[in-house]
Amino acid sequence: MKKLFSKELIIGATALLSLLILFFGIDYLKGINIFKSANYYYVSYTNVAGLTQSAPVTLNGYKVGLVREINYEYDNPGHVLVELNLDKQLKIPVGTKADIVTDMLGTSSVEIQMATSDQFYKIGDRLEGETRGGMVEKLSNELMPSVMNIAPHIDSLVMALTAIASDPALTTSIQRLDNVLANLETSTKHLNSAMKGVPAIVTAANGTMTNVQEVSSNLTRISAALAVLSEDLKDMPLDSTMRNINRITANLDLATEQLNSTNSTLGLLLNDPSLYNNLNNSAADVDSILRDLKKQPKRYIPSIKIF
Repeated sequence: MKKLFSKELIIGATALLSLLILFFGIDYLKGINIFKSANYYYVSYTNVAGLTQSAPVTLNGYKVGLVREINYEYDNPGHVLVELNLDKQLKIPVGTKADIVTDMLGTSSVEIQMATSDQFYKIGDRLEGETRGGMVEKLSNELMPSVMNIAPHIDSLVMALTAIASDPALTTSIQRLDNVLANLETSTKHLNSAMKGVPAIVTAANGTMTNVQEVSSNLTRISAALAVLSEDLKDMPLDSTMRNINRITANLDLATEQLNSTNSTLGLLLNDPSLYNNLNNSAADVDSILRDLKKQPKRYIPSIKIF
């Protein structure tokens, strides 16, 4: 039985399959989707620094394609032809620009600046291209002139700083600052020591507040008692009581007037000294009689027998 495939045929088929896999594999690694159809356009640049094959092509920040090929235009010296593969659905209006933009790391990409025309480029047409400087170039162009203007003054600034640093007054100020910081540290320690007594003060204050609360409670009870007393006073017959007090006062005034007057018996007793003298003399006579009675009782009572 003859073999359907010879050894040479199998080797050739395997080599061909390997080449196809290698070809499409390289495109796949480049980011080219071989199973997705795309339109191609060309752009001519004078400078493609940083731009590589498979670099992304973006529209408003969205990737719409990639760079397929980069070739030097020998028939147009000084220009480089770039082939762009864009999505099949994307239509490019006439006047659209494909700008090369470089990021901070020096990597370039193509950014589509869409026009507003109603006419569209055909597949394979050339677009207008422009190379825009990256952020580093902008900084170099905008910042370097300012740096160059400042550079002559840097030497003067360094000399001024050196003079300030070597000034003895600065050293003295630093020493004073050290002293101030040392005093501040000492004050902080004293303050910490003083703060240790704060809990005791707080405790005493709490006790004082407790006493104040007790006093307040007592004052509240006193106020309540005074309120009750005030209600009782309202119910008392104060008018009749005051009339009685006025009447008693009038009687006392009358009695006092009679005591001070010599027209009454009590007034004579209090104000006439002769009556006092007579009473004193009478008391002296009675005392003499009693003494004589003790000595000679028979003179006054003859019927008394002495055993």
